[in-house]
Amino acid sequence: MTALELDFESLTKAQRYKLLCGFVAPRPIALVTTVSADGIGNAAPFSFFNVFGDEPPIIILGIQAKPDGTPKDTTANIRATGEFVVHLVDGAMARQMVDCAIEFPPGVNEIAATGLTALPSRKVQPMRIGEAPAAMECRLTQSIEYPGRSIVLGQVVNMWVRDDCIDAASLHVLPEAYHPLARLHADCYLVAENLFELKKQPIETFRALRKDSNALV
Repeated sequence: MTALELDFESLTKAQRYKLLCGFVAPRPIALVTTVSADGIGNAAPFSFFNVFGDEPPIIILGIQAKPDGTPKDTTANIRATGEFVVHLVDGAMARQMVDCAIEFPPGVNEIAATGLTALPSRKVQPMRIGEAPAAMECRLTQSIEYPGRSIVLGQVVNMWVRDDCIDAASLHVLPEAYHPLARLHADCYLVAENLFELKKQPIETFRALRKDSNALV
C-alpha cells in the first residue's frame, strides 16, 4: 500500500487547512454565545473544538481572526468578559447554526436573528440557547495567542442538558435521542445516528484471537 507524502513546512496555509479539516473529521461543533462589554450578545459556530480534560473540566476552542487580522467578536467578547457558553448542535438546529456564521452588521444578536431561543444562564452572563441538546457555561482560564488565531481554554462551571437527551438518575446520555451534528470538510456535515459499541478486550482474549500471539508480551 502506497502513501502520498506531504511536507507541511512547504505547503501553503490553504493546503494545510484543506488537509487538516478533511482528515481530522468528524469534528464536534461548538455554537458559542458571548456578550460584549457593552452588553451586546453574539453567537458563532466553531469546529476547532473539543474536551481537554475533566479535572478540571476544560474545553478548548480554536478561533481564527478575521481576514484583516482583527479578532472575531467571540474572541473580543471572551477577552472582555472572561465568559462564554458552548452549545452542542443536533440536526434540528443545523440551519440556524450555520446562519449564525453570517456576517451580520455590528450590534445584531445572532440568536434573535436566526430565530433561536435565548434563555438565561446560571453562572455566566452570556445567554444560552434553548434548542441546544447541551449547553456548557464556561469561564476563561487561558488564551494562547498565535498569529491570526486564539486557542481558548475554558472551565465548565455549569451545564444544561435537554431532558430528552439524558437519564436524570444515572446521568447517562441517551443515544437514541442525542444525535450530535459534526463537521466534515468544506460545507459537509453528518449526524451521529448509526452507533455501535466496541469495547476494549482483555489481553488474554486478544492473544487468543491473534495467530502470532506467541510473539506478544
